Amino acid sequence: MKRIDPDPLKAIFFDYGGTLDAPGVAWKQQFFPIYQKHGVNVHEKEFARAFYASDDSLTSENPIHMNLTEVVYEQVARVLKNLGVFNRELQEKIARDFLKKSFSQIYRNISILKRLKARFRIGIISNNYGNLEAICKETGLFHVVDCLVDSNLVGKTKPHPEIFKRGLSALKVLPQESIMVGDNIKRDIQGALDLGMQAVLISPNGVPHGVSLREVPVISQLDELLEILGIKK
Repeated sequence: MKRIDPDPLKAIFFDYGGTLDAPGVAWKQQFFPIYQKHGVNVHEKEFARAFYASDDSLTSENPIHMNLTEVVYEQVARVLKNLGVFNRELQEKIARDFLKKSFSQIYRNISILKRLKARFRIGIISNNYGNLEAICKETGLFHVVDCLVDSNLVGKTKPHPEIFKRGLSALKVLPQESIMVGDNIKRDIQGALDLGMQAVLISPNGVPHGVSLREVPVISQLDELLEILGIKK
C-alpha cells in the first residue's frame, strides 16, 4: 500500500456521502439493493432516473434545516413517487434500512477522525443539499471536524476548484499541506489533484478498469488511512 509522508501535512478533508457514511459506495448504489429488498423491482436505469430527479429537486429547494433522518425520508418519498409506487410503509422500511447502515458506519468512522484530529485539522467538503451542518450535528460528526463546505451553499460543486479553496481557506492551509479523501475519482480525487492537493481514493473494489491512479493510494475502509499515514491502529 502506497504511503504518504505525514510531516508536511496540516489538514485532511473528507467527502461525506459514500466516504464517511459508507466504505466507498455512493448513495445511489447504497439505495438500489435496499429498494430491491423491499420489492421495488425496477431496472437500474429507471431507478437512477428517479433517484437523480429526487436529488435534483432537493438540491433546488436547499433544505438547510433537514437533518440526515429527515432528508433520507424525503429523498425516498420522492424516489417512490417518481417510480409511481409510493406508500408510507415502503418509505419507512427503505429509509430505516439506509439510516441504520449509515449511522453504524459514521459512528465507526468518528473514532478514526478523532485519532486523526489529534494531529491534523479535519474538514468535510461535500456535494450536498445545503444541509451538511444539520447532518453532521445529528450524526456527531460536527464535533470532530474543523470546517464544513457544502456545495449548495458555495454555489459550486466538486470538482470545481472554488469548493476546495473554501476548505483550504477555512483551515488556513496550502493545497500541498492537505489531503482529500473521497470515493469519486472525478469529483473528489481529480478535483483535489488539479489544485495541488494530495488524494486518497476509498473504493471497495479498487481502481476501475482503465483508470490510472499511480500516485493515489486506494483504500477499502477508512481505517486504512491510518496505515497510509504511518499511524498505528
